[in-house]
Amino acid sequence: MADHLAVAVLGTGIMGAAMARNLCRAGHDVRVWNRTPAKAEALVADGARAFATPAEAVADADVVLTMVYDGPAALEAVTAAGPGLRPGAIWLQTTTVGIEAVPSLADLARHHGLVFIDAPVLGTKAPAESGDLLILAAGPEAARAPLASVLDAIGSRTVWLGEDGSTAAASRLKLVCNSWVIALTNGAAEALALAKGLDVDPRYFLEAMAGGSLDCGYLHAKAAAIIEGDYTPSFSVATAGKDARLIVEAGTSAGVRLDVAAASAERFRRAEAQGHGDEDMAATYFASFDG
Repeated sequence: MADHLAVAVLGTGIMGAAMARNLCRAGHDVRVWNRTPAKAEALVADGARAFATPAEAVADADVVLTMVYDGPAALEAVTAAGPGLRPGAIWLQTTTVGIEAVPSLADLARHHGLVFIDAPVLGTKAPAESGDLLILAAGPEAARAPLASVLDAIGSRTVWLGEDGSTAAASRLKLVCNSWVIALTNGAAEALALAKGLDVDPRYFLEAMAGGSLDCGYLHAKAAAIIEGDYTPSFSVATAGKDARLIVEAGTSAGVRLDVAAASAERFRRAEAQGHGDEDMAATYFASFDG
């Protein structure tokens, strides 16, 4: 494969759109599809070509990149793409799908003669837009060099975790990483909710943490969203809730009790029920209050 490849991006929401733009900037022939056509068509101005169906988008593609909501959505999109898939193409599966979904995705890849790479990404809107995602990948050694220009366009670093994507090694690590992200998010939200309840200026809390061993940039980012009331989604409540449930399910399957993750999943559920599902996951703050 040449450095400039035909790359089909299936799923152009917050993350997929940013990845597609970076692929366009890198000079790749980018074809896009989304269930909501307007989200794909918006990328035409960036140099992508929008298609009405997954099968049309993947026709003659060297790489098929999926960034959709979950495992079933990834399976549905690539199944629909089936008539256009080229045997030997690489399927770069970047969605957080959990563990149970991976074998079915790998089976579908084998059915169509695709090279399957399980490659969930760590990062939200800002690193996706700047091409600074961390890519956790598992797949054949032979696919790594051909994929290099694609991975370099969407991420700052790729951690390879073996040659068999069907083992879900990358997806397992992604759940571990996301468990920490979710714990930090809910911890920050609860601290600010308690500050409100106790009539404490949250800025004093941030000042008390500043520069110490308990301080971190993520605390300030999520606290700023809550203090300013700006819940423009970087990673939505609904998606974070889905990931929290996947984490709890994985822990249960492994005989590991994850009380914090279970509580986080419930907080996201309540925030979504309150109408905050499409807002940034910092809106889990509202789960601390009735209504």
